[in-house]
Amino acid sequence: MAMIEVEDLRKNYGAFRALRGVDFTVDKGEILGFLGPNGAGKTTTMKILTGFLNPTAGKAVVAGHNVLEDSVTVRRRIGYLPEHTPLYEDMTVKEYLRFCGRLRSMGGAHLSDRITRVVGLTALEPKFNALIHTLSKGYRQRVGIAQALLHEPEILILDEPTVGLDPNQVVDVRSLIREIGEARTVVLCSHILPEVEATCGRVVIINVGEIVADGTPEELRGGFSNSTWFDVRAKGEAVRVTEAVGNVSGVAGATTTGEALGVASVRFESSRTEGEMGPAVATALIGAGIELVSLTARRASLEDVFRGLTRDEEN
Repeated sequence: MAMIEVEDLRKNYGAFRALRGVDFTVDKGEILGFLGPNGAGKTTTMKILTGFLNPTAGKAVVAGHNVLEDSVTVRRRIGYLPEHTPLYEDMTVKEYLRFCGRLRSMGGAHLSDRITRVVGLTALEPKFNALIHTLSKGYRQRVGIAQALLHEPEILILDEPTVGLDPNQVVDVRSLIREIGEARTVVLCSHILPEVEATCGRVVIINVGEIVADGTPEELRGGFSNSTWFDVRAKGEAVRVTEAVGNVSGVAGATTTGEALGVASVRFESSRTEGEMGPAVATALIGAGIELVSLTARRASLEDVFRGLTRDEEN
C-alpha cells in the first residue's frame, strides 16, 4: 500500500523551475532516503507533501488524501521535522510539547500520555524541565522529533535531521530513526550519504528538479556502472597526482579526495582490471616523479552513484 504518491510534480519560482516532473511512491512501513545535492529540489518536494507549499502542477497524495484538495487532513497524518527546527527557546521541553499538542487540539490525559510516550522514545527525560535554549544541538533535534511524533502520525518526514550534530549524536539519531521506522512510514531527506545508507531501505535521488535514480542502495550500487573504482595514494601535490592519474589510458573521472602530510588521495573508475591498472598507474606516476603509496580497487559505493549522477550539474 502506497502512503505517498507523487505524480508529475512541478514547482516554479518565477522563471526558475525547482521541480520538473517528479514521480515516486513510498510504501507503508518503508524508510525512504530522499537524496540530492543542495538546490536539487529536496526541501521543495517535502514542503509540498506537508502542505507548506502548493505545486505549480502535478499531483501529490498522502495517505489517500490529495495535498491540494484536503491539506488539513494530510497535515494530521504527517509529522514533520524541518531542516531548521522551529523551537521556542524560552520554553521548557515540557512547556513546548504541551504547546504543540494544544495547537493540534490535543489536551487532558491524552496529551499527557502522548508527551510521556514521545519523551521516553526520544530519551528526553533528563531535559524534560530544562529551558530549550540550554540544550545541545542533539537534544534540540530530539525535541523536534518528539513534537513531530506527538499526534501519532502515520508518516514522518525528516529534513536533514543530523546536520550540525557531533558523531555520537548522529549515531543516536540514526538509531532513533530506525526505531521509529518500525511503526510508521519515514521519509529521510538528506545529502549526507552515510546517514542514508545506514538508515534507509530504499533511496530516491533527485537532481536539478528531476528524479535520476530509485532503488535499494544495493541495486543502485550494482546497476550504476560495470566499472571498478580505484583509490590511489601517492606522495606529491594533489593537482599533480590527479593530473598524472587522469592521463592514464582507461581512467575516467579522476578526482582528488584528500591531501595530508604530503600524500594525495585520488579516486577514479575504469573498466580495466586491477592487474592492468596497477602497473599503468605506477608507471605514469613514476614518469611524473611521483611515488605511489597504494592503489586499492573496490566496488562502487552509494557516494560514487550519487556523484556520478549529480557531478555534471555541480561542475
